[in-house]
Amino acid sequence: MDSSRTSLDIEEYSDTEVQKNQVLTLEEWQDKWVNGKTAFHLEQGHQLLKKHLDTFLKGKSGLRVFFPLCGKAVEMKWFANRGHSVVGVEISELGIREFFTEQNLSYTEEPITEIPGAKVFKSSSGNISLYCCSIFDFPRTNIGKFDMIWDRGALVAVNPGDRKRYADTMLSLLGKKFQYLLCVFSYDPTKHPGPPFYVPHAEIERLFGKICNIHCLEKVDAFEERHKSWGIDYLVEKLYLLTEK
Repeated sequence: MDSSRTSLDIEEYSDTEVQKNQVLTLEEWQDKWVNGKTAFHLEQGHQLLKKHLDTFLKGKSGLRVFFPLCGKAVEMKWFANRGHSVVGVEISELGIREFFTEQNLSYTEEPITEIPGAKVFKSSSGNISLYCCSIFDFPRTNIGKFDMIWDRGALVAVNPGDRKRYADTMLSLLGKKFQYLLCVFSYDPTKHPGPPFYVPHAEIERLFGKICNIHCLEKVDAFEERHKSWGIDYLVEKLYLLTEK
């Protein structure tokens, strides 16, 4: 990486349309789980969330926390262990089962009556419920409102053409005085088609700015050796906090 690319304040790429026609189907995402192509999974959890978690929670208990496109995120256990109620949505049943197995949690499964063919998996303790369905079908469950959303690997994974629909779905799930924690990436989108897709600050403003105050909490260099195969030479991860206006 040359010296001009070491700053975390690299100017964002101006052409936000370059990836707009990129599409991955739900079946392609399911295949990633079947074939073990899940490098996006963080076995130790997300370090920026770990760093800020107690600040976000402010000693509260009993919050309802939503994990869109949750995979087998270990952070779900972090919240549950602190006395919060966790709900996740994931299209891969394999990913959901792996979460409960790897976290040594017993669980039950049952059909979701509102969504034919879909299932919900619930921890025996009752504080983790993972819905195996499309994120766009999920509101049909009438699950209620959430105090917090942890959006890591979700907005950046949604097909760019579906972002507005996705953002509106997220906003519809938020209760009063919410905290929406959002992780996105900056890189040169002309060199890598995604996912994860490139989501600049202007796009976050477009999607959420009418409803939310938007604050970038931290930027970190997320570039790893494996990212060279993407054809990029820098990758910056940004953690945003969105709150009610």
